Amino acid sequence: MSLPATMLAIDPAEAGGPEVLVPVERSVPRAGPGELLIKVAAAGVNRPDILQREGQYPPPPGAPSILGLEVAGEVVALGEGADARLLGRPVMALVSGGGYAEYVAAPSGQCLAVPPALSMTEAAALPETLFTVWSNLFERGRAAPGETVLVHGGTSGIGTIAILLGKLFGLTVIVTAGSADKCARALDLGADHAIDYRNEDFVERVRGVAPAGVDIVLDMVGGDYVARNLACLADEGRHVSIAVQRGATAEIPLWRIMQKRLTLTGSTLRARDVGFKTGLRDTLARVVWPLLSAGRLKPVIDCTFPFHQASQAHARLDSGEHVGKVVLMLEDEAIADGSTQVTKQGY
Repeated sequence: MSLPATMLAIDPAEAGGPEVLVPVERSVPRAGPGELLIKVAAAGVNRPDILQREGQYPPPPGAPSILGLEVAGEVVALGEGADARLLGRPVMALVSGGGYAEYVAAPSGQCLAVPPALSMTEAAALPETLFTVWSNLFERGRAAPGETVLVHGGTSGIGTIAILLGKLFGLTVIVTAGSADKCARALDLGADHAIDYRNEDFVERVRGVAPAGVDIVLDMVGGDYVARNLACLADEGRHVSIAVQRGATAEIPLWRIMQKRLTLTGSTLRARDVGFKTGLRDTLARVVWPLLSAGRLKPVIDCTFPFHQASQAHARLDSGEHVGKVVLMLEDEAIADGSTQVTKQGY
């Protein structure tokens, strides 16, 4: 297959609001050793993309400045040592950058075949959230069947996948969300309890539904939430931090940690090495991919946007009104369930 020399990409020259996201011409990347070159059909939009656009989250060394951390598309070229059987096949990939583009190079160890049960739209919405939730809730958080987890941001991309995976793996899932409507959506997805954090004290509500406390808190809020989260934990509970939307510092009650024998942990994903991500990919392929192939697990898609409307996609995420994932489309495709590619808000 003959490849073009240039492509369109979203690679803003300066930080700013959604308006800085306009397609520009860039060179098509080459697949390095062990890499696949993917012709992108769809790219997921994530909160780290917002932070990078705002100048708060620069890409790690060696990563492209082009935005985008997850894609789905067709393998069109192979780097040295890459599996020749993947050429021409549809894959989804976790990348450290470069996803908002017509082509992206991805380490083969961060790619997974797209099961026939998923559309490319759905496949593009999965890598970042699946890798993050599995790594933090099930590995660092050591979630086990019968345990109870509190998930903040229950209708975000991370939150919706945490609900779906939690129920498939035998967890009781309590979530917080920012409105009664969002709480209703979370319950529809399978959450056992949903707390409107704008109108309820989530610590009191958790004590009401889980008097002994929860086993795990999956926290993307940080700041003053941390001490409140610790008050929700049971003895031997685990607090897992994955983002800091309300601040990167917190005052915590050490005596409570000592009394309850709590574990505080957390992680970031983007800067981890290929070896770590490959190991995580292998675990997901073994444990989660059979669920995807059987149609038992699908991401929640809030809405899709054409590639040239990346600014509108970011505005949707900025609004906080989304439920599930926002996806950029580089190729026309109907979502697998036949729904339209607009939201009720008219995007």
